[in-house]
Amino acid sequence: MTIRVVIADDQELVRSGFAMILDAQPDIEVVSEAGDGASAVAAVRRTSPDVALLDIRMPGTDGIEACRQMCSSSGVRAIMLTTFDADEYVYEALHAGASGFLLKDVRRDDLVHAVRVVAAGESLVAPSVARRLIADYTRRGRRTAPVSGRLDVLTARERETLLHLAHGLSNAEIAAAMVVSEHTVKTHVGNVLSKLALRDRVQAVICAYETGLVSI
Repeated sequence: MTIRVVIADDQELVRSGFAMILDAQPDIEVVSEAGDGASAVAAVRRTSPDVALLDIRMPGTDGIEACRQMCSSSGVRAIMLTTFDADEYVYEALHAGASGFLLKDVRRDDLVHAVRVVAAGESLVAPSVARRLIADYTRRGRRTAPVSGRLDVLTARERETLLHLAHGLSNAEIAAAMVVSEHTVKTHVGNVLSKLALRDRVQAVICAYETGLVSI
């Protein structure tokens, strides 16, 4: 099945570079490019892609608002393009529905891998950028108050699984740490997401920070 992608960035060279890399893959097709958030939202409505690559900072409607509009009205999964040293709005982007983040100087292979992973329903937590940005943002005092008792619905093993998710471990790494099979880990992850009403692993990381399970 071909993965359909929309790319939105106000820098034409960035857009065209990403488009060339992705279009060269046999299983990926770039169906539209946009230079701002409003055009990106319109492109998603028009083309119904699987994945949207969105620059956080764009003129007019920025990437966060575009992400919020897309994720609330379609099945598209958003990957935010960011520069680690500059962007202070990653936490908002997570809440807007973003499934992951890429640095703008991402390597070719990592870009392709990210699109495939997100299209498959996973999220980009393991690449250190997501966790580092969340930690940096919450360290500035923007963290929400812990939700008392929210994690009480989890078993001890499910809580341990959530902790590993927050540290950016893959299923294989969690399995090794907990000395269980990957199938068991997938079950634990599914239970965590279901019991806490979370969309994906990225939201699980948010939850771990918000409830105080992970301290900085």
